[in-house]
Amino acid sequence: MTQEDPPPSTILVDSPATAVPAVTVEHKLPSTLFVFPLREAVAFPNLMMPVLLDSDRAREIVVKAESQSNHLFLLTQKDSTIEEPTADDFYEVGVIARILKTLKLPDGNSSVMVQGVQRARVRRFVRRKPFLLARVREVAEIPAQGKRVEAVYRKLQEALNRVAGLSDALGEEFSTAVLNIDTPAQLADFTGCYFLKRTEQRQAILEAADVGNRTELALEYVLAELELTELGNRIQAEIREKVEAAQKEYFLREQLKIIRRELGEETDAREAELERIATAIEESGMPEVARERADEELTRLRTTPVESAEYSVLRNYLDWLATIPWAKSTPDRQDLKLAGRVLEEDHYGLDEVKDRILEFLAVRKLKPEHSGSILCFSGPPGVGKTSLGRSIARAMGREFWRFSLGGLRDESEIKGHRRTYIGAMPGRIMQGLKSCGSNNPVIMLDEIDKLGSDFRGDPSSALLEVLDPEQNHEFLDHYLDVRFDLSRVMFIATANVLPSIPAPLRDRMEVIELPGYLIAEKVQIAARHLVPKQLERHGLKKKDLSLSSAVLKHVAQLYTRESGVRGLEKQVVRLCRKAAAAVASRRKVPGRVKIEDLQKLLGPPRFADDGDRRVRVPGVVQGLAWTPHGGDVLYIEAAKVPGKGILKLTGSLGDVMSESVRIAHSYLEAHAEDFGFTLQDMREHDFHVHFPAGAIPKDGPSAGIAIACAVVSVLTDRKFPADLAMTGELTLVGEVLPIGGVREKVVAARRLGLKRVVLPAENKRDVDELKLDLIQGLKFTYVEEFREVYAAVFGNKRRRSR
Repeated sequence: MTQEDPPPSTILVDSPATAVPAVTVEHKLPSTLFVFPLREAVAFPNLMMPVLLDSDRAREIVVKAESQSNHLFLLTQKDSTIEEPTADDFYEVGVIARILKTLKLPDGNSSVMVQGVQRARVRRFVRRKPFLLARVREVAEIPAQGKRVEAVYRKLQEALNRVAGLSDALGEEFSTAVLNIDTPAQLADFTGCYFLKRTEQRQAILEAADVGNRTELALEYVLAELELTELGNRIQAEIREKVEAAQKEYFLREQLKIIRRELGEETDAREAELERIATAIEESGMPEVARERADEELTRLRTTPVESAEYSVLRNYLDWLATIPWAKSTPDRQDLKLAGRVLEEDHYGLDEVKDRILEFLAVRKLKPEHSGSILCFSGPPGVGKTSLGRSIARAMGREFWRFSLGGLRDESEIKGHRRTYIGAMPGRIMQGLKSCGSNNPVIMLDEIDKLGSDFRGDPSSALLEVLDPEQNHEFLDHYLDVRFDLSRVMFIATANVLPSIPAPLRDRMEVIELPGYLIAEKVQIAARHLVPKQLERHGLKKKDLSLSSAVLKHVAQLYTRESGVRGLEKQVVRLCRKAAAAVASRRKVPGRVKIEDLQKLLGPPRFADDGDRRVRVPGVVQGLAWTPHGGDVLYIEAAKVPGKGILKLTGSLGDVMSESVRIAHSYLEAHAEDFGFTLQDMREHDFHVHFPAGAIPKDGPSAGIAIACAVVSVLTDRKFPADLAMTGELTLVGEVLPIGGVREKVVAARRLGLKRVVLPAENKRDVDELKLDLIQGLKFTYVEEFREVYAAVFGNKRRRSR
């Protein structure tokens, strides 16, 4: 249902006579009328206008109006985009119009010619469907008399004629119609109907019942349009000499720019940009040296043409220099108890790390300018190193920013590119500070042990300045080329393998090791964090899926074998997906899962129970190994066959581990009588030492005493104790030397349910540093030489080999 108003350039009268008011109608008009919506046009009394009937709904409204009273109530919509307007979408004042004639158009549509009769205001809508039916009240016109109205009327005629003379769109017919209208009220209505373009202005003319106010309002609108028209002509005259056929687009943009400048709506773009940069520099709070550099570059920018390539380089540099948070910082949280509660909410266990963070906050509380040290969280994957950094930032009330160093090979990623290069940018450190908007965020350097290096430089060397508290207060980014104080930033690095970090870089950090979790700790972490998080992510409720501690323990023992909880979380996700599928398909949900339900939901267990992993036969020994994923039990197998004393090794062994096997073999040959067999027993047999899981490379000296025990076991035909594991380097003279990774190895022994652990005597200090709950239930035997190992494993009683 639409009405098409011809464009302003078209006069809707065939002759001057059509613009002249029609004969005054004397009969009474109906008070209840069908409403015909107008989208953009506004009808006026005594003037004719065509209305396009482009829909069945519009045609039906006209048919019903013709059958009732042959009158319509033309009412304009407030929003022309509404397809089916309601009563609230119309203005209150419209025009009662008489239907003159319905015309058929060549395109198949039809239109109706109507003539406005009387202004009217909606009293109320008596019917809303299928068509709006309104009860209206005629708006009485307030006549105007006096010289002022006559003067305004003549001024309006003059202004309309001047506009018609300046505009090619308005022809001679328009001027003729204006001269033949002899009352102020009708001239104002004519202006609103045929001259004004904006619906709001037309509606304002229609709603003005006072003829004097209506005429003055029409004159105000016409004079504003006349001023714009004259300005446009003047602008066109000023730039006509510059315009050529190939510069048409440029001409239009210049015209628009000058118009806006004359109206006070726009300033010069270049000056505005320079003013913005100068204001940003002023408000940045940068130190004096940086301010001098910024002022120098801003002076260069003012004298550089916009078309020059150097202009964008200088502007980008100044933008970076002004947006770096030189003086913006977030206040540290002073409430240590609150910070402690935040850390407890986010992570279970990790007491050493939490204590270290609280100590750092305590020092900052006593001495705010204290720079502190650089922390490095070391541990196997999935123990919460990255998420712990985010919790630290939340506990301290600081911003957090993380970026991964894994595979980074270009030192410019750390210290930025020099401005001489195309596309140069600051390094990742400065980008992080800008992103955080403060100069004291917590920045996490993730996977620092996986840095690379090539011909582009060594990023680990670039980090030496960043991570040294004695140097980073004057950190120099190559792009900015001014020094920035990083001493207020708290850097936290994470690593899986500490030896992979270059020694100078490792020396600058305080390493905090995060050991693997025990089964009981995994159950608590899953119950407190993993399960609620995954239930929320999968849109589940507690009644849809409930996992008891016993079920979580069963999953952790038989479906995962890791130091962290990432694998456990994957199993929880699998259970949540099963429950979500049941809920979505309206099947029976798992509800409270029992242990016997796990095989149906997760499939058969991936790992055997710890007590039944290996058949206990002579020659099989349990060692303890360190891996990047945490500690693990390493099984060592030895077998003998009649031969000539040849030693065979298998299991993807490195050079150091292969040497450990030969050392153990040579030591036992030299001391055969001490362990229940003879040198002839070794000379008459070939020995095969194998390390299972042959696809996994193995290396290191810490399996020395376990290898020797495996050979002794197979020679004496005695089984190795099932509840015991060992680790220690064996020398050629039988000494047992200390090894590394004690924490991870002890956790592995505890996790697998072992009771006794044999360690080198010098590693006792490492065990003493462990928390009691890590060593609870374990009995440690500390040895200095292999004879003590033999006594702890096989007893002092010797058995002759067969």
